[in-house]
Amino acid sequence: MQRQKLFVDGARLKETIETFAEFGRTPANGVTRLSLGPEDLQARAYFRTCCEELGMTVVTDDLGCMYATLEGKRKTQPIVIGSHLDSVKKGGRFDGVLGVIAGLEVVRTLVDAGIQPEIPITVMNFTNEEGARFEPSMMASGVLAGKFDRDEMLDKRDADGVTFRQALEDGGYLGSPDHRLREARAYLELHIEQGPVLEKEGLSIGIVEAVVGMACYEIEVAGESDHAGTTPMEMRKDAFFAANDLVTLLRSRLGVLDPELVFTMGRVNVYPGIHTVIPNKVVFTVEARHKEEDVVRRVEQIIQELPGEEGGCTVKATKLWGRDTVWFKPELCGHLEEAARSFGYSYKRMASGAGHDAQFVASFLPSVMLFVPSVNGKSHCEEEFTSGEDCEKGVNVLLETVLRLLEE
Repeated sequence: MQRQKLFVDGARLKETIETFAEFGRTPANGVTRLSLGPEDLQARAYFRTCCEELGMTVVTDDLGCMYATLEGKRKTQPIVIGSHLDSVKKGGRFDGVLGVIAGLEVVRTLVDAGIQPEIPITVMNFTNEEGARFEPSMMASGVLAGKFDRDEMLDKRDADGVTFRQALEDGGYLGSPDHRLREARAYLELHIEQGPVLEKEGLSIGIVEAVVGMACYEIEVAGESDHAGTTPMEMRKDAFFAANDLVTLLRSRLGVLDPELVFTMGRVNVYPGIHTVIPNKVVFTVEARHKEEDVVRRVEQIIQELPGEEGGCTVKATKLWGRDTVWFKPELCGHLEEAARSFGYSYKRMASGAGHDAQFVASFLPSVMLFVPSVNGKSHCEEEFTSGEDCEKGVNVLLETVLRLLEE
């Protein structure tokens, strides 16, 4: 017999989003909730209360990650739903927190329906995803995945000199390594898109197949400083003019590679930075992102083939860092697609250009993400907004996917 379709309580979902937004709400209706700061501790306490009211057990690992578990009929690997409660400074009300609230609402809906799941369901809050207080971002999930060294991360300091370890101890969140995420039937993460694609195409759901690969280079152009008023133009070795020519060259070559390639020159430093002195050095970055590794390799080839001399200046390209594309579990992408289709929601398969905890978790657990639209593509700002209807649709898809996993 076909089971009855379940829907989340949209009004309750919206109310919960607004309640969490009170913890660090800014005058412009955004949120500042830095990891393990007073506002984050308030949000964590409220999350714990909500979970314990549902009969869930809440534990904390040695990185401050919170795990709220609704026991199943069988003691086995859980379905894990997670994201983060911390924000950037003057961030939005949906980034990260929506994924935690979504897991909470899935459990609430099951409890309301009197359903005890066959296997446990865990709702998870990752610590310091944003990296706005302690660098790097995705710190806790990076340690769990073996990408970062735990002791090194515990020694990281915020702007006031407080270490990550001290913040965990002061907040009461330095838990046990025994509670760490190590196994799961699946890891699911709902997130706002943080981009304009879904809204532009009039779609409700993004099924995230991958987090794109990327490469970041630093280009150093070295010339000679001279007096800005007395040196003839033809005798100059102006590092800034040469850098400008290189930027133009890179734009023309990278711009025709692939329509889905995005690239940014986000940091430019000019030396000595005096208006009466011809610049003798310019350092700028080039960052490029694409899901196909061969496209990223072609980007790197173009950068590495920059001329060693431009306008009388020497040119050196240094790779700062990069990452490979992380592909999510195809089986789980299929479940999301079937769930979206079962509600009649419009959707597309897509890649994430931004990093998320799920990309690290995917290295050791079957994982997947889904997106809901961001109005005007705004995120990491106080204008960030996703409608209550779109949030509800996203959580419905998450709920249906969980139910399908429970039936397997």
